[in-house]
Amino acid sequence: MQIPADLEIARGIPAPGCSVAEAERYTRRLATQHYENFNVASWLLPRRLHQHFYNLYAYCRWADDLGDEIADPARALELLNAWDQELRDCYAGQPAHPVFIALCQTITACNIPIEPFSDLLVAFRQDQTVHRYPTWDGVLGYCRYSANPVGRLVLYLCGCRDAERQQLSDATCTALQLANFWQDVGRDLDKGRIYIPLESLTAHGLTEDDIVARRFDARYVALMKELIARTRELFHQGMPLAARVDSALRVDIEMFSRGGVAVLDSIEAIDYNTLHHRPSIPKSKQLKLLSRAFFQRSFAQKSAVTEAPTPTSLGIVPGGCLPPNIQRMPKDTVTPIGQSYSACRTVARNASSNFYYAFFMLPKAKRDALCALYAFMRLVDDVSDAVGSEEDKRSDLMLWREALDAAVAGDVSRHPILPAFADTIQRFHIPPRYFHDLISGAEMDLTVGNYPTFERLREYCYRVAGTVGLTCLHVFEYDDPHAPDLAEKLGIAFQLTNILRDVLKDYEMRRARPRILPRRRETDSEGALRCARGAVGAGAYLRRAAAAHRRPRLRRFLRARAAEHPRKDRDPSARAAGLVFPTQCPRRA
Repeated sequence: MQIPADLEIARGIPAPGCSVAEAERYTRRLATQHYENFNVASWLLPRRLHQHFYNLYAYCRWADDLGDEIADPARALELLNAWDQELRDCYAGQPAHPVFIALCQTITACNIPIEPFSDLLVAFRQDQTVHRYPTWDGVLGYCRYSANPVGRLVLYLCGCRDAERQQLSDATCTALQLANFWQDVGRDLDKGRIYIPLESLTAHGLTEDDIVARRFDARYVALMKELIARTRELFHQGMPLAARVDSALRVDIEMFSRGGVAVLDSIEAIDYNTLHHRPSIPKSKQLKLLSRAFFQRSFAQKSAVTEAPTPTSLGIVPGGCLPPNIQRMPKDTVTPIGQSYSACRTVARNASSNFYYAFFMLPKAKRDALCALYAFMRLVDDVSDAVGSEEDKRSDLMLWREALDAAVAGDVSRHPILPAFADTIQRFHIPPRYFHDLISGAEMDLTVGNYPTFERLREYCYRVAGTVGLTCLHVFEYDDPHAPDLAEKLGIAFQLTNILRDVLKDYEMRRARPRILPRRRETDSEGALRCARGAVGAGAYLRRAAAAHRRPRLRRFLRARAAEHPRKDRDPSARAAGLVFPTQCPRRA
């Protein structure tokens, strides 16, 4: 395929036949740099799907640009036919274009048929020859090829292959396409296209010439109201899809619908004048949509089986999400929720950490929320650090997973901190998957003894610390779209700093990280190796190291650290001595 030299997305593209790694770097860059909304939303998706989404986006983006960015329709058709041939070569096992080299990995991994990819090209070819649609059926037929295949591709990526969910997806995607048509009437006119059914124009006393001349009056307002009403009905038909996919994807799927409805709302907000203005959704509203989608989806089951909480059954802290006319209880130490928050504060205070005092000056609502999050995270972390067999620790972490899912669903009976924890994630709309990732990090502490590459270490740091930064964003109520990426990176940086600080402690805990540990101590110091194997205590090793060093300041430092480790073996269970609960793991249901 001869790539047009003036095509913007072709800049920096690898050569045909490049490696998979080069091709995937290109699709990732294309997705994250050329489409801001995708970049903002991609952090919500399960990490295992990120690259696959990048590959799908690159295919769709190239097909779209070959149809829209080439001025000559005949040349555009020629390029789209060549793109179709590249697709067929890919399915024949002979991908050459970098996008198809990357896409081939996704097609194979997810077992995606060729039809949705080829259907998209039908719509892009149609755009070169068809610029008016006499009837609603004609417009819906166009959406069948331009939008519905995208939804089906996403379903294939998520492992959904049944007809019922595909039909729900079709309704949502058609509605999204229609919402974009009504939003972009002016832009499409610049390209010589009208997607409003001509029969609808006639029904409201309008003609094609009125639209081309951009005559905005009461007739056009009535037309838009009808079009928006029909589109809202399609969104309503597709809404059940979010409840019928994996829980890790529900927020993402529901965001598609809520984002489309927000487009319709924005059209109404500009008094329906899409002939002269293009409505847009502010980033702050995009984040509110995300919070609302997560809140309603995550707690739908709970609200369906329990009555709404009342002031006598729920401790309401200032700054919460409940209506302002509800009487607040600023010092709730009587109700179960108040006792749970008190228990979380006790965990934070007794952990010998600077955490509790660092947030002491925050408003009480946020301080209590952070204590609830810290209590959950600390108790999970203590499982992997406690004395016991690996099998017992795995079982305990599984109990915490079960308790997390139960708490989100409304069952907070399995541990004293869970009522406050569940209340916090509800008030601040925190995705439960962050906590599942955190537990996965604790499981890595049990199974991974060293990290041969920095990328693998970074994954660990994300799970145990990047997730902490992301949860804090919700409590601090940041609405900057760049904040999630920065919070995750900051958490990872903190964890790397802790790893460097705790080299000897990690040796003692048998979690050596060779990429971080000084090479001389790893290979040449017999004392360090014996310490790592448990043959000698950390205090003894530090005292011997202090005696061997010639630099006075370093000797004093090592002796001070050795003093922290008594000569006699310490009670391994001392870490939990200050906690108020007799058991550190949640009870089974």
